[in-house]
Amino acid sequence: MPPTLRDMVQDRMRAAIIAGRFASGERLVERTLCEQLGVSRTVVREVIRYLEAEGLVEILPGKGPAVAALDWNRARQIYDIRLQLEQSAARACAERADATVRADLRAALSAIGTAFDSGDAGALLTATMRFYQVIFQAAGQDIAWEIVQRLNGRISRLRALTLATRERNVSGQARMARICAAICANDPEAAAQAVRDHLTEAARIARTLLEPAS
Repeated sequence: MPPTLRDMVQDRMRAAIIAGRFASGERLVERTLCEQLGVSRTVVREVIRYLEAEGLVEILPGKGPAVAALDWNRARQIYDIRLQLEQSAARACAERADATVRADLRAALSAIGTAFDSGDAGALLTATMRFYQVIFQAAGQDIAWEIVQRLNGRISRLRALTLATRERNVSGQARMARICAAICANDPEAAAQAVRDHLTEAARIARTLLEPAS
């Protein structure tokens, strides 16, 4: 089924928020969005409702819709959830990984490298989600993957913020390569530790960028 106009507008607005073209807390004025996107207010309102459900938009009392605030308190909660879910999935995936899973995971990692080299932020986020999808599905953790997908918009905002930063001691791509290597070696504990190392550093960077200076 071809995408609807609402789907296309939703994808554009989601990408703009994730990329930071709409600032955290910025008001989303319907009339301005209609003019920028060339669509009706009905479409804009539908899109805003969907993006609110994804956690990318919030309705401010007396002010209307705005880009959801991205602060350290919210980011910390997301990293805590990711740590629990991703460590468990990586451990289970490493226990089960066969030749097909290893090939799928290496292909996903290669796509991440290609997207990173091209500078295509959207392709990088898509490839990264595919990498984790392989892990969760191979682990047999479909419900956990559903939870991750519900958080996808907020996770993607944080990834866009931290993946390419120069503040990393080890690049995000290298961190995921270590996760891949541990799973392909069928080493559950090394896979879990690689996930922990990756998310611990990402959370540290996010805290530096998001927490107000004291």
